[in-house]
Amino acid sequence: MFNKMQKLKLTMAALVLSSAMLYAQTTTMTKPQNLPSNFHLTQLPNGLEVLTIEDKNVPIATIELVFKNGAFVQTPDLEGLAHLYEHMFFKANKDYPSQEAFLDRVNELGISFNGTTSNERVNYFVTLNKNKLDDGLKFMNSAARYPKFLEEEMKKENVVVAGEFERNESNPFFFLIQDMDRKLWGNEFARKNSIGRYEVILSATPEIMQRIKDRYYYPNNCMLVVAGDVSHLDIEKKAAAIFGDWEPAKFKIWEKYPIPEFNGLTQTTSFVTESEITQVPAVMYAWQGPDTRKDPKNTYVADVFSGILAQKNSKLQKAMVESGLAYQLQVAYQTEKYTGPINVIMIPNPENMKKAMDEMNKQISMWDSPDYFTDEQINTAKEMLEISDVYGKEKTSDYVHTVTYWWASASIDYYTGYTENVKKVTREDIVNYVKKYIKNRPHVEGVLISPTQRTLVGLDNLFRTANAIETYSIGFKTNDVDAAKDSALAQIAFWTKLNPSKKLKAHIYAAKDKDADEMFANLKKKLMTNGMLESQLEVEKHVKKEKDQTPAEKKKQNTATFSF
Repeated sequence: MFNKMQKLKLTMAALVLSSAMLYAQTTTMTKPQNLPSNFHLTQLPNGLEVLTIEDKNVPIATIELVFKNGAFVQTPDLEGLAHLYEHMFFKANKDYPSQEAFLDRVNELGISFNGTTSNERVNYFVTLNKNKLDDGLKFMNSAARYPKFLEEEMKKENVVVAGEFERNESNPFFFLIQDMDRKLWGNEFARKNSIGRYEVILSATPEIMQRIKDRYYYPNNCMLVVAGDVSHLDIEKKAAAIFGDWEPAKFKIWEKYPIPEFNGLTQTTSFVTESEITQVPAVMYAWQGPDTRKDPKNTYVADVFSGILAQKNSKLQKAMVESGLAYQLQVAYQTEKYTGPINVIMIPNPENMKKAMDEMNKQISMWDSPDYFTDEQINTAKEMLEISDVYGKEKTSDYVHTVTYWWASASIDYYTGYTENVKKVTREDIVNYVKKYIKNRPHVEGVLISPTQRTLVGLDNLFRTANAIETYSIGFKTNDVDAAKDSALAQIAFWTKLNPSKKLKAHIYAAKDKDADEMFANLKKKLMTNGMLESQLEVEKHVKKEKDQTPAEKKKQNTATFSF
């Protein structure tokens, strides 16, 4: 899931170190306040953060390099290249000039290795005998700084990536989530698509890989973590010797390659994903939630609230699962630095889909009620989050990945203070969180279903899709009859039901006032027939005589478009 960069030689070491020190003067690390006693964090002059996690229980060590890279840096033309870079990390480099030489070294050292790419992190890690720590650090140094990006290796790796896509596509939920993310993130979907687009990956060249490296693979955008039966003083000495001459970026990465904010949703939309291989329908709701930059407090609140709703004795689980309306129901929030999503996934009983969806909407409308959850449920949610944190620390070689996730998407302080901040969450905090991010907020609703099930459950009668309102353009004369037009008007009326707080403005284009008035009367009647409230509808007439119209204006005559 993740990927990064490189540079010079020993003859240049003095120059490299001096430039690193110069850069470090303007990018000093803020020392975390509450590190556990076995955490030791320092920073080299070139900006590389070095974290040692001492654990004497097993005679092994895990070495991990983590970079702030991933889907969040991607524009559509780079969609998936963070993922491909991850695949190319453990390949030929300056010290191991072929894949065979690289794998021979892996076998010599007894290394277990892997890497992952997610939205905001790419990490690479090896686990090996603690007595081979020097060799392991040099091995990672070569991979990070001196990759070759051999074209023949890239072609071979395309087969591996294709296999990943095929495995994902064998699960119908993959398509539901992809469709949901396209609606939720709009034009910035690429920045949440960590697997990427296969056609972009397939067409990648060594030059493009080098371009990724030259943007993000620097020591001042990286943390080295060594965890296991090690001494922090020894690690810090070895890190300085091996990584100290790694040249930092001579530019400010996030100023040169800024990350845009995600556009907030302005309206609620809905969609249907059809899949021949899905066995049971699924319903998904998604909202844009808080993030660790702008609203860290509500990231803790979101986790507690999700923990409340997961409990079997919660009102939500009783109303949906215990009642038999749904087989499964999960509410989840993904903590991220750039707008974390809030998701609800429900597997409804197909025989009661309408009732299940109606009840789900009713439950969501009650989530900000102070009596929707008990003190005991709040405390249980906090305890379960604390237990999960403790349990995650049992195996250090896995625990290190949790630490690097938080370093990339928040900070070490955020992570070490997580349990303490969860304990501070109050009932009022939860109510305010629901009001701010969920209740009556624009969101996306989706249904995953097979074509056969769609017919059997009468999906089209109980769940209509609604596009963004600006996409509708309806052409009509005052009294024409058109099934396609009537269907579009039904969709527009449905949009107003999804967005009850919105005023819909109809833009009527005509050559005469009389024609515009008749068109609007016809439009209004049909929208009201489909359940729209008269109070939601406004009109703006665009009337211009034919002889005064431009060619573009003539194309709009006798049409209605919409805005809000």
